[in-house]
Formats: sequence, C-alpha cells, structure tokens
Amino acid sequence: MKIVVAGAGAIGGFTGGMLAADGHEVALLGRPRILGPIREQGLTLTDYAGLSMKVPAEALRLETDPACLAAADLVIVAVKTAATAEIAAAIAAHAPADARVLSFQNGIQSARTLRAALPGWDVRACMVPFNVVCPEPGHFHRATSGDIVVEAGPGALAEALSTPAMKVLESDRIAEVQWGKLLINLTNALNALSGLPLQKMLLDRRWRRLMADQMTEAMAALKAAGIAFRPQTPLPPALIPHLLRLPTPLFRRIAAQMLTIDPEARTSMAYDIEAGRPTEIDALQGEILRLGAQTGVATPLTARIAARLARAEAAGGGSPRIDPRELREGG
Repeated sequence: MKIVVAGAGAIGGFTGGMLAADGHEVALLGRPRILGPIREQGLTLTDYAGLSMKVPAEALRLETDPACLAAADLVIVAVKTAATAEIAAAIAAHAPADARVLSFQNGIQSARTLRAALPGWDVRACMVPFNVVCPEPGHFHRATSGDIVVEAGPGALAEALSTPAMKVLESDRIAEVQWGKLLINLTNALNALSGLPLQKMLLDRRWRRLMADQMTEAMAALKAAGIAFRPQTPLPPALIPHLLRLPTPLFRRIAAQMLTIDPEARTSMAYDIEAGRPTEIDALQGEILRLGAQTGVATPLTARIAARLARAEAAGGGSPRIDPRELREGG
C-alpha cells in the first residue's frame, strides 16, 4: 500500500518506520525539525525487547507539504488530538476519497472529529497500546508492549499492516477498547506530575493508590453513562484498582508484566510537559470530567489532577515533581 503517516512524531515515526521496513511505500508527513535528522541519517527503530533496525532515508518519502496525501491509499493520523481538525481539512483537500483513514491517536474524540470532517470516507478508530520515546532525533524506541487494534471493516487491514515485530488486530467493539485504553492513559497525567520514570512510579504504592482511585472514579462515570469499556489487560477491569492498591512486594510479584517496560520510560504527557508542549489532558481526564458532570457522578480526584496538570502546563518549566500527598490534600 501507499501509506501517508500524518504526524511523524513518536507513534507516527515508529509505526511508519515499521511499515516501511515491511515493504510498504510510506511517506512521513511532519515538521522539518523531525524529518531533517531522518533525511540525514535514516530512521532508527528499537524497543524494550531488543528490536534494533535501521530504515534508510531512501526507503521513505519525507514530506512537509500535505499535498503528498494525494498519493495515499491509506492515511494514518498520528497528530496530537488538538491538531485533528487541521489534518482532517488537509485530508479532505488532498487525499483521494477512496483512501482509508486510521486514527492512531489518544482519546475518543479524534476519530469522531475525522468522521465529521470526512463524511462518506472509510474512517476507523484505532488503539495503539504502546509508548514510544525518542532518545535522539531520528531514533524511535518502543518502551512498552501491546498490539495495535483497528476498527473492523472491509479490506483485511489488520492483516495487511501486521509486521513480524508489530502485530495489528481488528475489533468490532473498538469503542470499548478505546475507553479501556483511556482508563489506562489516565496515568499519563500522574506520571507527568511526578517527574518519575513510569516503572519507578508503579513501584511506589502512594502513586498506585492515586491511579486506582482515579480509575475507580472514571469507571463509575462510565457505568453511569452506560458506556462499556475493555482495557487490554489480563485482569478484568474491576480488579485492576485492587491490584494497584496491594503492598508493593505483592504487587511486584503479581503484576510482573506491567513492569516489563524500560526502566527510564515515561508517558507521552510527561515528555510533553518537559518540552513545554500542550498536553492531551482534555482528551483524557477531560472526557471523564464531562461524563461525571453529565451523569452526576463525583470525580473530585480527577478534577484535582486535571487542574494541577493545567497549572504545570501554564507555568512551563517541566514537571513540578510533586509529592502524591499534594493531590490527596487538594493542592
């Protein structure tokens, strides 16, 4: 397939590179500061499990002009949620109407925004479970595990996009999968506020209890709204908060798979706050706060986390590296 990855950041760079290495004709549409190092030295792909490959620049089309969308059979949208409307307009202006569009973005709203802007197009929601970091320009490192899930539809897309090191599945219940991922992604804000590597944060019971209590609020709001959710975890959703609240030695033994991540990995929101970029807090905690308001379910901890993250984002200067007690005490 001729694939255009719209948004050559962490997720777009890694998945686009993997698809190019598997023989697809891939164009990365992004900013010059991201594409420049790739043009000079190629694309380096690594992961927590030992993956190591190099994709030469000649194996990719590196584009800054959205006119490149005209050649797409498939568009993978990997921009931040706030840029979805802008990229949707570019797709409408340049891409063929029979091109399929996949949203590799966080949250629930992005695919809805794409569908509203592209009526009649084959637009599909997706869920990308893994975290990708950029140790240096042109180097994309997958720091956690999981398989991409694509909304079911015609064309056997999951089979076409699967590679030996990046499995893609299809689901006819993609909304449940997305809400399940959103529940897990509520941790992103805590990680950004803590300033800790994710693994270290998971081994601190105080932070895990905040994760559990926030997830409990969110699940109550989802149930009140009649929304089903399906986290991609071995445990039933109702048991996850109980697991997080366990003493650390017991948690470490039972949740070994959760800790199979790079010791220095952080969430995407943690990297955004350190770089002074806008975060996706509205697409994550914001969704739960809106549901809570609609259903009358109290979400005070989620509100405190969202407010504290917003303050940190406005102040700049990176993570505030707060003590978890600050969120317990309403700071």
